[in-house]
Amino acid sequence: MKTGSIREVQVSDAERLAEIYSYYVLNTAVSFEYESPSAAEFEKRIKKVKEKYPYLACVEDGRIIGYAYASAYSDRSAYAWTATSSIYVDKDYRRQGIGTLLYGELEKRLHEQGIVNLLAGAAHSEEEDEYLTHDSYKFHTRIGFEKVAHMKSIGRKFDRWYDLIWMQKKL
Repeated sequence: MKTGSIREVQVSDAERLAEIYSYYVLNTAVSFEYESPSAAEFEKRIKKVKEKYPYLACVEDGRIIGYAYASAYSDRSAYAWTATSSIYVDKDYRRQGIGTLLYGELEKRLHEQGIVNLLAGAAHSEEEDEYLTHDSYKFHTRIGFEKVAHMKSIGRKFDRWYDLIWMQKKL
């Protein structure tokens, strides 16, 4: 298991985060985006998230190797205690414990902030293919999330339909 340090993402990290995310956009169905966001777009996204939620990076030897953040599930007041989470780890550092480190700190900070429910969406297909494995679902299950919804054929990428599983964890 890797041991990196966790710190807050800065706007100046946008280029590196865009680089990590780009792999998932261009090569996988993990993200349903078709085009990789630019560093400038990532700067906007970072600023928006950090207005209310944690945006964390895992750093090893001065280089960001993964990141995780939370965002609002809904703008409606009744959902103020529920957030969604997203996590991306550099493709060369997957399955080394980075996600567990990031989520551990993210969940701690969200709990301190009063968040009670954490949701995560995981792209899914019945059979794994060259664009999508069941890794995200398995990871979230391993760290305490449970499946609460399964939407069939909701996203189309690489000329294939993919499902979306919603997972929930009480903090």
